[in-house]
Amino acid sequence: MISDAIKNGVEKTPHRALLKAAGLTDAELRRPLIGVVNSKNDIVPGHIHLDTIARAVSAGIRMAGGTPLEFPAIAICDGIAMGHAGMRYSLASRELICDSIEAMAAAHMLDGLALIPNCDKVVPGMLMAAARLNLPSIVVSGGPMLSVADRDGGFLDLNATFEAVGGFKAGTMTEEEVRSIEAAACPTCGSCSGMFTANSMNCLCEAIGMAAGGNGTIPAVYSERTRFAKDAGAQLMTLVEKNVKPRDIMTRDAFTNALTVDMALGCSTNSMLHLPAIAYEAGVDLDLDAANAISSKTPNLCKLAPAGKHHMQDLYRAGGVYAVMNELTKKHLIVTDCVTVTAQTVGENIKGAAVRDYDVIRPAETPYSNTGGIAVLRGNICPDGAVVKRSAVHPDMLTRTCTAKVFDSEDEAITAIYGGEIKKGDCVVIRYEGPRGGPGMREMLSPTSAICGMGLDRDVALLTDGRFSGATRGAAIGHISPEAADGGNIALLQTGDVIEIDIPHGTLNAALTEDALAKRRETWKKKEPAVRGGYLARYAKLVSSAAQGAVLK
Repeated sequence: MISDAIKNGVEKTPHRALLKAAGLTDAELRRPLIGVVNSKNDIVPGHIHLDTIARAVSAGIRMAGGTPLEFPAIAICDGIAMGHAGMRYSLASRELICDSIEAMAAAHMLDGLALIPNCDKVVPGMLMAAARLNLPSIVVSGGPMLSVADRDGGFLDLNATFEAVGGFKAGTMTEEEVRSIEAAACPTCGSCSGMFTANSMNCLCEAIGMAAGGNGTIPAVYSERTRFAKDAGAQLMTLVEKNVKPRDIMTRDAFTNALTVDMALGCSTNSMLHLPAIAYEAGVDLDLDAANAISSKTPNLCKLAPAGKHHMQDLYRAGGVYAVMNELTKKHLIVTDCVTVTAQTVGENIKGAAVRDYDVIRPAETPYSNTGGIAVLRGNICPDGAVVKRSAVHPDMLTRTCTAKVFDSEDEAITAIYGGEIKKGDCVVIRYEGPRGGPGMREMLSPTSAICGMGLDRDVALLTDGRFSGATRGAAIGHISPEAADGGNIALLQTGDVIEIDIPHGTLNAALTEDALAKRRETWKKKEPAVRGGYLARYAKLVSSAAQGAVLK
């Protein structure tokens, strides 16, 4: 055992004394020492209940002969951080989570890790740590929030609250109606109930093989979630015994499966940041072109919110991620011999996982579309790529020529949107919000939701070198690379420029010649950093392009 380095021999007397001071017995010290990484806090609704999950995981570890040792990880709520300077810390927290887990596990010579995330950056941060450390590990999420019906029979979620603000600003909703949505939209603990970033990543943990079936879909408040956690804790001990490590699981084929399921589910565009970052830690080269190649042959089988009316509880009821994967085997799109944390192959895991509701999970033969839910675009605005959640774009906006309204920050854009300055046919360009320029690549649910709430989502596009929430719908194109702060062409755009969007053909261009762009570049001046001290200043110096997953190098 790795932990023998702090347990065995007379020389380790001081180490054992300190472990006994923590309450451990000789019997417990003879067992594998398993880190239980608990991201519980009292701020994030997706994490407030994770003590329950951690206790269940620890019980499973003990039942199977291990000694659980719990330690914390931070977690930021993107919804609470949205629309102000706090959002700069969201993506940047992913690296803090990864680094802190590495430090704790390596310093204390742990034999394995149970990773308990739930919301946005915590899931990839923990997977990155698992790949970097390469200790036997398993992911056990806290599960999604429920969505409940409103008085009109529709089902609410967090996105409804952001769009309600847009409706109020447009004069189509009263403050009382907004308050009513506020009180009902988030009725339970858990990750927000649509196919937003948190649930996307928790589902992709199943697809990549680092979590068991149900990880992404069993609702947070169901007792099944607690039983799932106990089983996962026990299963981790099998991985420790057999020495099955994350890099045995997170292979190139596993990432292919994850991208395929991503396209079928219509996951958040943030997965195009997180999967490459996880792959980087696993030693697998994964670029945006791989996403387009997989999307071109993968049918979009699900339209969960924000793309459609269904929520995570519906996907759970319809058979979950394994049912989606089994459906995709009809098109021979899943690599079935990959190793997983269940100690079985993908094929063995998904065998017999039937779709129970074809309204939620479409048959592979009659999908919502024959291509995946995410598209990568290229053109003179984004030579290194840009990303859009195609499945959440209205057909009228898939191909569009529009007029640029350019803003140098999200705050400027929101003021203009709420002030009624954005009209049909406009293209809102928000720049200097990339990984380096933000810094932190702020997520922009406020401007997109305001536009949707004002009824302009079929007439107005948004472009940014920042990123969009998984809850975003409409022609919201993010991750434009190179970013403005690095002198990317988005920095050269001007209000009034003609923007040409062609999502089906994967292009995004300004109607400008190379000579015109070169002439503008002669007068472009590098913008002063928005943040000059603290963690974000260090982050800005080290972070890579969004096209490379915004990892620190």
